[in-house]
Amino acid sequence: MSLQLIWSMFNAHPGKLINLFALLLACPGSWLLHATRRRELRALASLATRSEERAMDQPMLLPDPATLRINRFFYRFGFACLAVALLMSWASTRF
Repeated sequence: MSLQLIWSMFNAHPGKLINLFALLLACPGSWLLHATRRRELRALASLATRSEERAMDQPMLLPDPATLRINRFFYRFGFACLAVALLMSWASTRF
């Protein structure tokens, strides 16, 4: 019975169902962007505190290249999720 109900809802309102899937894709994407930004700010604050404690003749502290690479990947993936959700939401208005 529940499968018939889901199928009848899809037949009656396909745009709403597509928009629901877009929302389910946008929420994790936006959370990933938010979490990545917070992690990046926390790492920069940590570098700033460690830089204040070091002597002037020591080399400057820089973020780890692996951390920069993973942050860049998370930013791309989060923005891709939001872009796909936007396209799905835009397509749902056509039905």
